[in-house]
Amino acid sequence: MGDKIRRYQHVHIGVAVAIEDGLIVPVIRFADQKTLPQIAAETKELASKAKNKKLQPNEFTGNTFTISNLGMMDIDEFTAIINPPDSCIMAVGRISEKIIRKGDGFAATQVMKLTLSCDHRSVDGATGAAFLQTVKRFLENPVRLFL
Repeated sequence: MGDKIRRYQHVHIGVAVAIEDGLIVPVIRFADQKTLPQIAAETKELASKAKNKKLQPNEFTGNTFTISNLGMMDIDEFTAIINPPDSCIMAVGRISEKIIRKGDGFAATQVMKLTLSCDHRSVDGATGAAFLQTVKRFLENPVRLFL
């Protein structure tokens, strides 16, 4: 906010949705207080409303962090641009199968690239990297999301 930083007490996640007119970012409010199934259901509902042009202004303003997924369009990786007042935006690429060396042999594994753009006035690169490490641990062991 100009020369000041507003610190929020809750997490409001914006989810970028492609529509005919461009891009709109519905907001999952208080995501930090919701379960994963609740977030998934709300995301689906808001994306449907966005595509049908039924979102109300309060449903696409006030996010503090955004997730943009071009993986569903077969994009491996991209750099997303932060829209103020967000502190960060995470870009999600597609999941693809890769062959990796495992022990003395090789194995197939699933790989997904994530990038994080941070507004360094509020989140420095080291903090952003630590966040991505946490996301990586959860993605590699999703059962931890339910503990």
